[in-house]
Amino acid sequence: MLYFYNMSIHDQFDATFKALASPIRRQILDDLKDQPLTTGALCGHFADIDRCTVMQHLKVLEEAGLVIAERRGRERWNHLNAIPIQDIHDRWIGPHAAAASARLARFKQSVEAQ
Repeated sequence: MLYFYNMSIHDQFDATFKALASPIRRQILDDLKDQPLTTGALCGHFADIDRCTVMQHLKVLEEAGLVIAERRGRERWNHLNAIPIQDIHDRWIGPHAAAASARLARFKQSVEAQ
């Protein structure tokens, strides 16, 4: 992993899952999916919570390596880093989906053979 040299892979997965556990943090990641946004723009997407709370959520996302912050003058631009999500996909989702698809294919073949 390129983003946290001092974390074990298990610590990184734990941090990623912790970050993804919050619906607000998942919404922030969705908002950043197409383009980087300033912290002010992100705060504007959450009218029901204050700027400090949005910043706390961004900190958790940064610590998990899911958001990379870039300072440009007085602005802070937040960029999505999808590598930790891809790592989770490669480790769990892809292999489990492939195994489930193979079982369904075998089941289909056995039903069709009867």
